[in-house]
Parts: sequence; structure tokens; C-alpha cells
Amino acid sequence: MTNYALAVDVGGTKVEAALVSDDGTLLAASRDRRPTGAESTSDQLAECVRAVVQQALEALPTGDAVVGVGIGSAGPVDLHEGTVSPINLPSWRGFPLRDLVEGLVASTLPDSVPVTLRLDGVSLALAEHWVGATQGIDNALAITVSTGVGGGLIVGGRLLSGGTGNAGHIGQLQIATRTPGESSRDVTLEVLASGPHTVAWAQTQGWSGERGEDLARDYAAGDEIAIAAVKRSATALGEAITAVTTLLDLDVAAVGGGFSRVSPDYLDLVRAVIDEAAYNRYATRIRVVASGLSDESPLIGAAALVHQAHLLG
Repeated sequence: MTNYALAVDVGGTKVEAALVSDDGTLLAASRDRRPTGAESTSDQLAECVRAVVQQALEALPTGDAVVGVGIGSAGPVDLHEGTVSPINLPSWRGFPLRDLVEGLVASTLPDSVPVTLRLDGVSLALAEHWVGATQGIDNALAITVSTGVGGGLIVGGRLLSGGTGNAGHIGQLQIATRTPGESSRDVTLEVLASGPHTVAWAQTQGWSGERGEDLARDYAAGDEIAIAAVKRSATALGEAITAVTTLLDLDVAAVGGGFSRVSPDYLDLVRAVIDEAAYNRYATRIRVVASGLSDESPLIGAAALVHQAHLLG
């Protein structure tokens, strides 16, 4: 008999679910995804969750079992209330996601199982530690650079969740000087380094491309604006890693996400910034490596909340 976790991932562009075994293998037939977006209503988002959860559970092989449910969601989250307020899904503010999934599972499975909610970046950190690039590392940072920027931390061999569950929310780290009287939004890592924001910045400089893929192409061709845009993103990420590493004395940073592959030397650019920016030299010892996970990483992370529950902080 195989023990599966029902893994649910809620992001700014999609909701997906799948069954993942206790060795980190995703059951392909169980995987389903539905598009989300800033224009989605609360009911539409909830229906997407219902649909992918139902598809995953219907694929459970006869004789096997679901031993728990892990939910990784874009944040902020509130672990005490079981609610989520994803920045890029404005119709969900304080939405009771845990209750929704608990109800779906209870109406389908014969036995009750635990349902665990965490920030998606936190789940990613647990996945990297379980089957990815930071296996065996007790102090590590996992980052995804894509539509947004997310992250999570393993500190002292345990997952760091924080008071409300939002520890590791590196995308909202302020890394430039904000305008007095305003929030730090426009000077956060996500705004300075994520794919869509980097593309938008390049366009303000006169670049005519439209997507991250276009930026990658023009960077490879030597376009000055594309090069400046990619370096701007890498600089922001390097400075953020430097700050977090200085604070927590980390050993490894695993970087993934589609935009982290915008250029072959992106991680080299990040590394160079760390070497230049670190004031305390111990911070330069951190290794910056590519994520050891595939595009299944959000689901593997959610499943790790079940299969690696002993590491939850």
C-alpha cells in the first residue's frame, strides 16, 4: 500500500492539486490545474480548488491511502484562522481556504486526515530540504523568481514559519529607500526582481519586447536594455539574499522559478552581488545553487507538509 499526501497549490496564475507519495513521487494521473488571476472572483477561485481536489482524489489507486493534506498558498496566510490573502488574488482577503479543503476532503475520504496550510514559499523550502538542492543542509533559503518572488527558510534543521506563518516572505523584503509616507511596495524584492516587473521596467527604458522569453532572447543577443534589466533583477535578489544571510547565517540558497533561468549567468550575477554587498564577510560563504526541483516543486512542497511534518516549526 502506498501512502499519499493530497497536495494543493494556490498561486497567482493557477490552482493545482495532485497525490504525492512518501518518497516525493507525484502520481501523474492525479494532477490537475486550473487558471486563476487577478480578475477571478472569490467563487471562481473556490470552484477551481474544488475541481482540482476532486480530480486528485478520484485518481487514488485502489488499496492506497491519503494520509494527510498539504496546502501551499501564496500569501499572506494566517495559520491561526486558516485563511489566505494572496497579493495577486484581490478577491481573496481572509478567505478560509483550510476550511474549504477540509470540507472537500471530509466529504470524499472515509477517514479524517490532518490538513496543513503554509505559505507556498515555506512549503518550497521544505521540499528542497526533502528531495531538492538543500538536502542535509540545516540552514537554507529557498527562493522562486517567477510571476512573483517567494521564499522559505530552514533554520536549525526545522522549517521556520513565524508567528502567523509568513516567515520567509522574502518577496516583500524592502531593499531600497521608500518614499516617506508610503508603503514599501515599490521597493520590495518582488517589484524589483520578478519576471513581469522586470519586463515592465525594461519597457519603460524603451525596450519593445513583451515577455520574459523576449527578454531572454535579447539578453543573449547583447541588447543593452535587456542586459540592464536582467542585471537589475539579479542585483535585487543578491542584495536580498545578502540581508537574509547576514541575519540568519545561512549555508545555501536554492533559487528556482522560470525567471531565474532568463540568462545562463543569472545565478553568477547574483553571486557577484553577494560578494560585493556583504558587509560581514561570513555572509559571503553562502552557496547559491539552482533549485533541485522541477515544475512539480509547488506540489512537492505542499506534500512535504504531510510527509515531512516532523520538521514543521
